[in-house]
Amino acid sequence: MRGFRPNMSEAAQPNPLQYPSFNAFFTRPLRHGARPIDLDPGALISPVDGTISQIGRLDGARIVQAKGHDYTLEALLDGSPRWVERFTGGAFATLYLAPYNYHRIHMPLAGTLQAAWFIPGKLFSVNAVTASAVPGLFAKNERVVCVFEEGPRAFAMVLVGALFVGSIATVWHGDVTPRSPRHRVDLPLDPSRAPLRLNKGVEMGRFNMGSTVILLLPPDTLDWLPKFVPGKTIEVGRMLARLK
Repeated sequence: MRGFRPNMSEAAQPNPLQYPSFNAFFTRPLRHGARPIDLDPGALISPVDGTISQIGRLDGARIVQAKGHDYTLEALLDGSPRWVERFTGGAFATLYLAPYNYHRIHMPLAGTLQAAWFIPGKLFSVNAVTASAVPGLFAKNERVVCVFEEGPRAFAMVLVGALFVGSIATVWHGDVTPRSPRHRVDLPLDPSRAPLRLNKGVEMGRFNMGSTVILLLPPDTLDWLPKFVPGKTIEVGRMLARLK
């Protein structure tokens, strides 16, 4: 609390000493109405609270990580030719969650889960200093990929683990990480925990501590709002882009 000063006035339980564990504190829910959802059908909303690390369009299958660094869509998705082809030349946003941010992840658009998989890897820090120093950082760290479709539109959310973030959960799979053995695995499309189709703004996952979410969309899908540039802060529910 002293070091990072999270805004507890937004939390459903504002007293940090009332949480039964450190993890319960980090994954705390917000009070009702703290994050109104932009319900405009032409709006793609931010899925997280955090800071924009990078945003823009892919150069073919290459994604900007930081000045002087990029990485490939194939490396990020660990192959998966169908989805690499779908998102090549499309749009991306890399969204960084600091330790003081709200740590739940919400749907940027309505969509039905089409595929999900876990990719083992490192747990490097994902802050701006590390992103500018470690080549291919987001394609090296442990991650969970979730791909959605709604009619003809597709989008992916890549949940990237980081230093101290050894646990990533989704509403469909519970705690995906840590897991053993540590190899790539396709995650089941099982609606027993949560519907496979979720509306815009509905919670779909969470992190322990801070980490990163990478949004991917196909070409000619949207226009990012011009005010959203690297370093700009964002909140769940606010319009991030205008759909075409």
